[in-house]
Amino acid sequence: MDEVWKRDEIDSPCVKLCVLHPLEGICVGCYRTAEEIAAWSEMEPEARRVLMETLPERAGRLQKRRGGRRRETKR
Repeated sequence: MDEVWKRDEIDSPCVKLCVLHPLEGICVGCYRTAEEIAAWSEMEPEARRVLMETLPERAGRLQKRRGGRRRETKR
């Protein structure tokens, strides 16, 4: 591997499942907000580390559903 491109940085939490939850406002893949995703490349390593520690707690904010799409209309 080319050493020029090797960096000593915290890897992005992105799992390439980039969809913002409409109610929670966080990505369903990495649990970051749109603002946090946009700022990631400019963040200092310590700020990234702090953010990474908070992400697992956010997973519970996304309600897991069984089956298909939520019914939008009443019958």
